[in-house]
Amino acid sequence: MTNVLMVLSAASHWTLADGTQHPTGVWAEEFLEPHRIFTEAGWKIQLASPGGSAPTFDPTSLSEAGAGSAERVHEFEQRISALDSVLQHPLRLDAVNIGDYDVIFYPGGHAPMEDLAVDEDSGQLIVEAVKSNTTLGVLCHAPAALLAAHDRSNGEWVLKGRKMTGFANSEEHIGGLADKAKWLVETRLVDLGADYSQAAEPFAPYVVVDGELYTGQNPASSVAVAERIVADKS
Repeated sequence: MTNVLMVLSAASHWTLADGTQHPTGVWAEEFLEPHRIFTEAGWKIQLASPGGSAPTFDPTSLSEAGAGSAERVHEFEQRISALDSVLQHPLRLDAVNIGDYDVIFYPGGHAPMEDLAVDEDSGQLIVEAVKSNTTLGVLCHAPAALLAAHDRSNGEWVLKGRKMTGFANSEEHIGGLADKAKWLVETRLVDLGADYSQAAEPFAPYVVVDGELYTGQNPASSVAVAERIVADKS
């Protein structure tokens, strides 16, 4: 059986450049759709988060504007409710053994920019995944977590030169938060040496695969990146 670890941010806000706290959390679609696809594939899923804290879901992702329709919001809320007992008790990131998992998957939302981007346990998990050639899936704003993946022996970023995508600066501008942010995912990835690319149109599905690194650009890429991982691992 394929074992998947889904790493969730524990942040409920994102601190903006002026110090204000923007409500956020895990983007519902980016967790629920890959979780559904992995479950339908017969894979075993475990959740983990910083401190083993239960995640918050971004309120916008559970609105009609974020989910696409009232029906979709209702569906997401039902699915979250059905998973409540699991969501309330994630593993602590510092207790994770990389050898127990075939796939590590990070859903997005702005929340990873608050905690996972600077979380040493998450960063070390990613380093170990890269070094062991474990499949690593990272979606939307979750590439922020990749920023913490520095090799402790030499301080180098272990993903330098790797092909990837993530939430684009243009998408952040369209969403109205780019000018309020301390930093942007695309900019930081490029500054660290990522070979970054994006879809021709903002918010279009876009997936980049580089070896065992699978990245999706935005919420619309949630299904595509999970399905690609399942197809390649089957």
